[in-house]
Amino acid sequence: MGFQMQPYGMQAMLKEGHKHFSGLDEAVLKNIDACKQLSVITRTSLGPNGMNKMVINHLDKLFVTNDAATIVNELEVQHPAAKILVLASKAQQEEIGDGANLTISFAGELLQNAEELIRMGLHPSEIISGYTKAINKTVEILDELVEEGSEKMDVRNKEQVTSRMKSAVASKQFGQEDILCPLIADACIQVCPKNPVNFNVDNVRVAKLLGGGLHNSSVVRGMVLKNDTVGTIKRVEKAKVAVFASGVDTSATETKGTVLIHSAEQLENYAKTEEAKIEELIKAVADSGAKVIVSGGAVGEMALHFCERYKLMVLKISSKFELRRFCRTTGAVAILKLSQPNPDDLGYVDSVSVEEIGGVRVTIVKNEEGGNSVCTVVLRGSTDSILDDLERAVDDGVNTYKSMCRDSRIVPGAAATEIELARKLKEFSFKETGLDQYAIAKFAESFEMVPKTLAENAGLNAMEIISLLYAEHSTGNTKVGIDLEEGICKDVSTLNIWDLHITKFFALKYAADAACTVLRVDQIIMAKPAGGPKRVPGAGGGNDED
Repeated sequence: MGFQMQPYGMQAMLKEGHKHFSGLDEAVLKNIDACKQLSVITRTSLGPNGMNKMVINHLDKLFVTNDAATIVNELEVQHPAAKILVLASKAQQEEIGDGANLTISFAGELLQNAEELIRMGLHPSEIISGYTKAINKTVEILDELVEEGSEKMDVRNKEQVTSRMKSAVASKQFGQEDILCPLIADACIQVCPKNPVNFNVDNVRVAKLLGGGLHNSSVVRGMVLKNDTVGTIKRVEKAKVAVFASGVDTSATETKGTVLIHSAEQLENYAKTEEAKIEELIKAVADSGAKVIVSGGAVGEMALHFCERYKLMVLKISSKFELRRFCRTTGAVAILKLSQPNPDDLGYVDSVSVEEIGGVRVTIVKNEEGGNSVCTVVLRGSTDSILDDLERAVDDGVNTYKSMCRDSRIVPGAAATEIELARKLKEFSFKETGLDQYAIAKFAESFEMVPKTLAENAGLNAMEIISLLYAEHSTGNTKVGIDLEEGICKDVSTLNIWDLHITKFFALKYAADAACTVLRVDQIIMAKPAGGPKRVPGAGGGNDED
C-alpha cells in the first residue's frame, strides 16, 4: 500500500467533492460581485426609457421585456448570493406587483458601496449596523415626503386612479400610458367590491388577440373566451346558464356489463333507449329555463343534436380555472353530472355572442348588472411578444390599483423622492459619531443610482442632472424631478408623475434587508451536488426513440 496523504482540517471533516470559501476575498467580495452582476442586468431596464432584454429560457421560449420580475424569473440564477436578491424581488412582486427592478438595482448599488467600505477597512458588521440605522431613518423621511391630502382617495374616481397608476404603467410601456391607464382604471373600477380592501386582482382578466393596434383595445364587462361555441347558435341574450363540470355526454355505467342481442328489433330498441335517455336529460335542462349549457369536458354528438333541437347554446370551457371564473361571472354553480339543475344553481348572463376579432373567433360573455364579477381587458397588438409585454403592463397597473386600495398615499416620482432621501440621509450621517456614519453616507449615495440610471437610459448627462437636482432640492423645492422628454429638471407635481408610497417603502426595505443578508455571510460551504453524471443535452440520446 502506497503512502496516501491523510486529509486534514476542513477536508477531513466534510465529504469529498465539497467546496468551501471563507474570508473577505473569497466569500464576501465574490458574493457582492455576483449580486452586482445581477443588478447590472436589470438596471438598464429601470424607468420609462429602460431597454428591453431578450431572454430565452430553457424551454426555448422567447421573452422580450423590460419587466425585471419576468427577467429574473426566467434567468435561472445559480449563485446562492444572487438568489437572495431574486427572492427579494419576488417578494416585492408578490406584495406590491411593481418595483421589482428598484429592489434589485438598489440592493446591487448598496452592495457595491459596501464593497468600497470593506476595501477601506470597515468590518461588515459595522456596515450592517449603519445600513440598518439608515433604512429606519429613510422610512421616517419617506413619511414626511408624502403629498398632503393624498391619504384620502376615492378609488372609483377614474382621474385619481390614473394619476397614481401612470408611472407604473409608463415604466413598462412608455408613451402608451395615456391609452392603457384609462382602460385598466375602467376595468378595475368596474370590479371593485364595496370594501375596496378586498379587491381581487384575479377579477381583471387579459385577453390577447393578434392584429389591430393598441388603440383597438377595449374593456368588456364579463369574460372573453378564445374559442367558438360548439353548436350553431351563436348569440343569446338575457339567458340563464347551466354549468356542467364533467361534460355533456352519455354517462358510462359504473360496472361493465355484456348485452346479448338476439334480433334486429332489440338492437333498434337498445339504440332508441339511449337516445331517449339523452333527450330526457337535455329536455330537463331546457325545461329548467336554461338557454346556455357550459360544459367542462367533451360534448357528445348525440347530446349536441338534442341541444340544437331544444335551441340551447353550447359552450365548451376545458380549463377548470376558466370554468370557475365563468361561474363567478355568471353566479352559476357547477353541477357534476348531467341532470336537471336546481333553479338556484343556474347563472345569468346579459348576452353571450360569438364575434370575430382580427380573424379569431371569440365568445364574449357579458354580464353588466352583476356587480364585482369579472372584467376583461382585450388587448390588440401586432406580435405575440408585444402582447405579452402589454399584458405585463396591465398586470402592473392592476396590482398598483390593489395597493392604492390599501394605502393611497403618494410621493413625488421621477427621482425627486430619491434625491431628497439622499440629501436628508447625508445630513443625518454627519450627526452620527461612530464608524456607522460612513455606511450611512454610502447608503445615501446609493439613492443617486435612480436619477443616474433614469438619465443614462434616456441618453442625458447624468452628472449634470444630479447636480442640478441637488441644487434645486437644497433651495427647498423638494418636488423637483427629471422630465425625461425634455431632458431638464422640473417640478413633478406639474408633470403629474407620482409613485405610491407603499411601493417605494417595500422596495427599499426589501433591498436593504437583502443587502444586509448578503453582507452577513462570511463562509460558503457547498456540498457535492447530488445525482449521477450530468447528461449533456444533444449527445447520447440514442435509446430515447423506442
